[in-house]
Amino acid sequence: MAKGAYTYNPANVKEPGKDRMRFELGDVMVDGLSDTTALTDEEIQAAIDTYPKSWKRAKLMLLESLCRRFAYEVNTKTGPLTLELQERAKLWREDYEKLKKEVSAESCSIPQFRNASQNKPPYFYTGMQRNERTGGR
Repeated sequence: MAKGAYTYNPANVKEPGKDRMRFELGDVMVDGLSDTTALTDEEIQAAIDTYPKSWKRAKLMLLESLCRRFAYEVNTKTGPLTLELQERAKLWREDYEKLKKEVSAESCSIPQFRNASQNKPPYFYTGMQRNERTGGR
C-alpha cells in the first residue's frame, strides 16, 4: 500500500490548492507526517478534484472525513502529559456544521432561468392561480 505525501508550503496559500486547503483546515504541521498531520496531499487533492467548481464543497467533504476519522478520539492523561484530543475533533465538527449550513443555503437558492435576451415573462408569476370567474379569490 502506497503511503501518502504530507507537504505544506505557506507561500502557496494565496492560490486555491492543497496548501490553501491545509491552511484553512489548520492541518499544517507536516513535519511529523502521519503522526501530526490529519490528511494526506492525495486526500486533499481528491476532494478538490471532486468539486473543481466549489471550494466550499471540497472543504466540506474533507471536514466530514476528519469528523468521522477523529470522532473516536478521547482525552488522555499520562503523568504530567495531557492530550485534549476531543477538542480537535470538536473544532472540526463546529467548522463542518457551519460550512454545511452555508453550502446548504447556497444550494437552496432559486435559480434564475429567465433568458433576458428572449424578453419573455417568467413562467411563474404573482397571481397566476387567481380564478377570474370567481372574482379573483
